[in-house]
Amino acid sequence: MERVPIDTAYITLGQLIKLVNIFESGGMIKGFLHDHGVHVNGELEQRRGRKLYPNDVVDIGEAGKFIVVKEE
Repeated sequence: MERVPIDTAYITLGQLIKLVNIFESGGMIKGFLHDHGVHVNGELEQRRGRKLYPNDVVDIGEAGKFIVVKEE
């Protein structure tokens, strides 16, 4: 599981996906989430604006699993 450090209270799902360089553009992220979705803490999620907090786990299938961690 790859760690994604944040220095804010939360990060949106779209921002996380962009940070880990899976897709080249926001439009590609939007399309992927609409068509396939990802799992956040075991639940299917399709909203780019979903807020992710420290210790949230995002499973993007073949692209990998990511955990949000608070940067100190």
